[in-house]
Amino acid sequence: MKLRLYHHRDGARVAYREAGTGPGLAILHSAMLSHREWEPVVEYLSDRYRVVLPDLPLHGDSEDRPRHPYTLAWLSEVMAGFIRETCGPRPLAAGHELGAELLLRGVASGALQPSKLVLMGCSLHRVAPRRRAWRVAARAGAVPVLDRAVAHGARVVLRPEVGVRLSAQANPAARDLVRHAVADVGGNANLARSWAKFARSWPPRSPRREALDELASIACPTLLLWAGQDRVHPLETAEEAVDLLPDGQLRVLPESGFLMAYDDPAGVARELGAFLV
Repeated sequence: MKLRLYHHRDGARVAYREAGTGPGLAILHSAMLSHREWEPVVEYLSDRYRVVLPDLPLHGDSEDRPRHPYTLAWLSEVMAGFIRETCGPRPLAAGHELGAELLLRGVASGALQPSKLVLMGCSLHRVAPRRRAWRVAARAGAVPVLDRAVAHGARVVLRPEVGVRLSAQANPAARDLVRHAVADVGGNANLARSWAKFARSWPPRSPRREALDELASIACPTLLLWAGQDRVHPLETAEEAVDLLPDGQLRVLPESGFLMAYDDPAGVARELGAFLV
C-alpha cells in the first residue's frame, strides 16, 4: 500500500495508506492500534474500492506533537477534514471504537457528510470500558520527569500477547499488530505529553447520553457491524442503538472478537461490500 500524508489546516499531519481503485472508503482504527488493524480486509475490498487506512493522530506515523489540544472535538475535526480531502464530499466511512466515535461526532457536527456510514464496536451511549489505570498513567506523561518513563511503560503494558487476547480466534498475527502499534513509543516524550492531553477527554467518565440524539440525527444509511464475542463492546450496545437510526441496520459476526479483521476478514469485507454497494 502507498504511504501518503495529509496536512490539516493547523499543521497536523495524518499518515495514511491506500490501495485499490473505485469509490473512496476510509476505515478508522481503534485507540492504541494503527492502520494495520484493517490490513487483513484490504485484499477483499481493493478490487471495488479505493481503501484508505489512516493512522489517527497520536498513533502510528501521524501527528504526536504536544502543541495540539487532542480533544475529541479536535480529533473529529481533523479526521473529518482528512476524509473529505481523500475521499470526497460524500465519502464512504467506517470506524471502530475511537474511530467510530470520531465519525459519529463528525456527522453530528455537520463536518462530515458520508453517503454511507459504518460504526463498529464502540461505547455509543453506554459507559466506556474502565481504563482508570491507563488514564492515570497517561496523564502522568504531562510531568516532565515522568514523560519518558511513561512512554517506555506503554510498551510493557501493551505487550504483543494483548493482541491475541483481543482476538476471539486467538490469531497469532495479532501479536504483530500490537508490536507495530508501540514500536516507536519507547522514550517518546512528545507522544507521552500529547497522550496526557488526550486522556483528559477519553474515554468519557460517564455514559454519553447525547450519543442517542446524534444517532437519531444521522441522515445517511448506517450499518452497525458488531462482533458477537467482543467483551469490550457487548452486542447489547448495538441492539439498543439500532432502532434509533432513521436508516440503520445491525449485522453481527458471531465468531469474531474485538479484532474483527483478524478473526474474520472475509466476513468483515462481505458485510461492508453488501452494505456499501
